[in-house]
Parts: sequence; structure tokens; C-alpha cells
Amino acid sequence: MKTTPNFPKKIKYKRKGADSNKFEPINNEKLANPLRLSVTEAAKIGGVQTKTIRRAIQFNIVKYKIIGNRYFIDFSSVLTYLHSKTKLMNKFYQFGLGQYIDKWKSNK
Repeated sequence: MKTTPNFPKKIKYKRKGADSNKFEPINNEKLANPLRLSVTEAAKIGGVQTKTIRRAIQFNIVKYKIIGNRYFIDFSSVLTYLHSKTKLMNKFYQFGLGQYIDKWKSNK
């Protein structure tokens, strides 16, 4: 008769500061005029390439509308996407709009 050894259960560890980096998206469905960005604008604000934003559109990660032959992406979904992965978040804070947040906080 074989007996299986009693291994301890795996413990899931949270990354340091994982809770502090949570980003809660805003529900734009109730807004009269939601803020929408083009692919280029979203890439510049995020500090990433347009290819990254187009990939998010392709996999339906961000909310968007097609007007004419152009994509217009919901601003809050862009921010949510940029905070979903550590690499994207670092780019946002180093090269995108996030690099100015400390300056805004210090001016208060």
C-alpha cells in the first residue's frame, strides 16, 4: 500500500506594494462626454509604442470605438491596461504621464 507524504500547502505570497499599485477604473458609461484618445495619443500618454496599444485593441483589453476609420480608446481603460502589468506600469511612470505626478503632488 502506497502512502502519499503530507506536503505543506503552498503559500501564496503577495508582491511588495502590490496593494498600493491597484488601480480602480472609472465607469465612463454614466459620463456625458467620456474622454477618448487616438492610438498615438494613448501611446504618448502611456510612454509605450503604438504597437502596444494596437495589441491591446486586438485582444479587446481596452474599450474603444471606431469612428470613421480611426480607433478612439477610452482613457480610463488605457490607464487600467497600463497598470495591469509591471512592465507597462514602469513605462507609464518613467516615460509617460506618470513622470509628472510627483511634480503635481508637490505643487499642492
